[in-house]
Amino acid sequence: SGIVNQVYKASAELPLEMYKDLTSFKLYMSDVGLFVNKARYPLYQIDLNSQPTMIAMGPLTENYVANELKSKGYELYYWESDGKAELDFMIQKGIDIVPIEVKTSTHTKSRSLDIYKKMYNPQYAIRISEKNFGLENDIKSVPLYAVFCI
Repeated sequence: SGIVNQVYKASAELPLEMYKDLTSFKLYMSDVGLFVNKARYPLYQIDLNSQPTMIAMGPLTENYVANELKSKGYELYYWESDGKAELDFMIQKGIDIVPIEVKTSTHTKSRSLDIYKKMYNPQYAIRISEKNFGLENDIKSVPLYAVFCI
């Protein structure tokens, strides 16, 4: 019925669809409003002008990004390294695997993305956060509002 988006864990091998783990997946609501309702987020604490302090915005932000990427036609996967690191998303663009890390603020340090880059040396990676567009250390910064540009 399309109420949820299923994101499978996959190894970083092409094509991603062939290397997905059917026993390990995440579910994202296909609508952020439904997610907020089902997760019982206290709406009075979600102020888009300031960072909320009493609620976790990570899952909400990840759900938003999953929906935006899915609406662009990407099949979504995530990556995990023996329980040491977890990358939020991987997408396949032609013959490239693009790792994507999602952050909820301008603090963008990501050990998981660093581990992935050292292991697989992707052509580039994407970090989605509150930071503006940019490129540093082969990591493209994409602001949260511009996920549709990916």
